Amino acid sequence: MIKKIVGLIKLIRPINCLMMGLAVIIGELIALKGALSLKPFILGFLTAFFLTAGTMAFNDYYDLEVDLINEPKRPIPSGLIKPKEALICTFICVLIGILSSALLNLSSFIIALISLVLMVYYNSKGKKTGLLGNFIVSICVALPFIYGGYAVNNMNFTLWIFALMAFLANTGREIVKGIADVKGDKIKGIKTLAATLGSYKTSIIATLFFLSAVALSFLPAILNLISLIYIPIVAFSDIGFIYLSLSLMKNHSSEKAKAIKNKILLFMFIGLIAFIAGSL
Repeated sequence: MIKKIVGLIKLIRPINCLMMGLAVIIGELIALKGALSLKPFILGFLTAFFLTAGTMAFNDYYDLEVDLINEPKRPIPSGLIKPKEALICTFICVLIGILSSALLNLSSFIIALISLVLMVYYNSKGKKTGLLGNFIVSICVALPFIYGGYAVNNMNFTLWIFALMAFLANTGREIVKGIADVKGDKIKGIKTLAATLGSYKTSIIATLFFLSAVALSFLPAILNLISLIYIPIVAFSDIGFIYLSLSLMKNHSSEKAKAIKNKILLFMFIGLIAFIAGSL
């Protein structure tokens, strides 16, 4: 029983879920200029957390054959979680997420539905389209900031900037994941950039997305949209992105890409902390 619970936790990737939930809360904080309302706080977090959990579970269900090659230790290919159990987990998590959004307002409900449709499409068909699939995932990563603004009925320009930064940084990460999974993707006919252009050219494209996010990160401070404490924290995150980009271009093997994609998640999290600090 304990192993099954551990398997389910691994299946939903709780760190990813927490980051998406945190992004909604940050969106609300920015929209309300540091204030926070309890109902949007709770329901917004639950929406992002459980929709992410559901899509993660569905992703692993749909990717079983690829993961047998690329990620055999994941819960489903390792036998820890049965495919049917992953589908049940998907349904429960999605239901909680959608109901939470419906309890907020119509705009939140519509955004949640759009996110769900995009992720279902990505897992069923979009992933095989390569860069288009990367964009779909990144839109879903950027949506929590927008969702946060609409959850408190106060969408603003700062949120659009942060959403675009999230989109660019995550697109870079998705491209790096393509380098990490290139072997299995080629076998399954998934047309990632790495599978079609090769790892070196793909590493350059990923770097361009990371550097675009870094360049955009200065805009909120230049426009005086946030507090100054944002600057040193986001600068640390920016340095991390630049360092990892250079490392990837120097060594663009699948093994190196696997290590870098996890480290990128860390610096994206630091970026979220910068967003929080800057909004207070």
